[in-house]
Amino acid sequence: MNEALVLALVFAVLLFAGVPISFAIGSAAVAALLMSLDPAAATTVVAQRLATGLDSFALLAIPFFILAGQLMNRGGIARRLIDLAKVIVGRLPGGLAYVNILGSMLFGSISGSAVAAAAAIGGTMSPLMKKEGYNREFCAAVNISSAPIGLLIPPSNIMVVYSLASGGVSIAALFIAGYVPGILLGLALMVVVAVIAKLRSYPVGERIALGAGVRIFFASLPSLFLVLLVMGGIILGWFTPTEASAIAVAYSFVLSVVIYREIPWRELPGLLTDAAATTAIVLLLVGTSMGMSWVMSSANIPQSVTAALLALTDDKITLLIIINVLLLIVGTFMDMTPAVLIFTPILLPVVQKFGMSPLHFGLVLIFNLCIGLCTPPVGNCLFVGCSVAQTTIAKVWRPLLPFFFAMFVVLMLVTYWPALSLALPKALGF
Repeated sequence: MNEALVLALVFAVLLFAGVPISFAIGSAAVAALLMSLDPAAATTVVAQRLATGLDSFALLAIPFFILAGQLMNRGGIARRLIDLAKVIVGRLPGGLAYVNILGSMLFGSISGSAVAAAAAIGGTMSPLMKKEGYNREFCAAVNISSAPIGLLIPPSNIMVVYSLASGGVSIAALFIAGYVPGILLGLALMVVVAVIAKLRSYPVGERIALGAGVRIFFASLPSLFLVLLVMGGIILGWFTPTEASAIAVAYSFVLSVVIYREIPWRELPGLLTDAAATTAIVLLLVGTSMGMSWVMSSANIPQSVTAALLALTDDKITLLIIINVLLLIVGTFMDMTPAVLIFTPILLPVVQKFGMSPLHFGLVLIFNLCIGLCTPPVGNCLFVGCSVAQTTIAKVWRPLLPFFFAMFVVLMLVTYWPALSLALPKALGF
């Protein structure tokens, strides 16, 4: 119990002191081990667990998907998907807001990055929406709330991380399970837009001629084909999710550099450097979190938390409410990757006691943390969305509330209706 107390105390102090979270996690793990080991042994154990945690074939998917996302973000794919979204939903009242949401869904399903979606889609849509008379804060709220959808609609790096933390839940099953919750979230946000557009009499988008619409559709097909290639190959068993990530890189490279020619060859070294830097940050978080997870297991923290929650209530509905509230709070101050790695081994045994599938819990966990990306103080989508819309968090908070309500409603549906997550993987044999 002393180890658990030291672990939690050191981690909290370092985190709120502004220490980078990976160093805070590693230092807390070492401090906890110092209760029973000498300094040399404690640091050696954590270092070994860090190296062991990274020694995973599945983790190779992370750097590949990060690089693919970088290529797509700079390769003109966002612009083509926005044009396609205009063709599909642009003529509705408040059409540009629908375009922002659908564009984020399409781009997120290709890049797997919420921040990239907020920057790429929001950076393009915010000026257009403001020009058409949309409120600046409303533009930001639409972009911020829709950006995380890409973490639910595969491919998604955070699902790879959850697979590792959960002890081997199928990455392919997680990818497939994310489709229905992700699409539901997008539709719920569109309902909010419909109500607000009606109340504020927002304009319809420009009419696009049939010929132009057909040309836009065919121009976007190469980008959309990536989703079919990656997910179709995984579902049909042609390649593993890790192999699919490498194929995504190759396809994105050909599309962005050779076909679209949006990325000059001279920019490739800088792009590779950025991808490597992002990969290093993510994998350091993964490694140190695996060290912390080992310390927590040795201190019987998951078992203690399980016993405490089971003693608190024996009602599954109440327990899931408690877990959702906890994860929503965690999401406000902790990045997704360490949150998944730390809380999965703690909470997964609890929900399994009540018969909850690890696959279903994974979607609930990720959905909760997606909402956290839109909330201060660590909401990356919130900061990026405010930046591209040229507004402040204080001004955008109120317009975000109806979107938060819609996100919460869908979260409750995903939590208490397991079929929303499990039916599609089951139908496809996962």
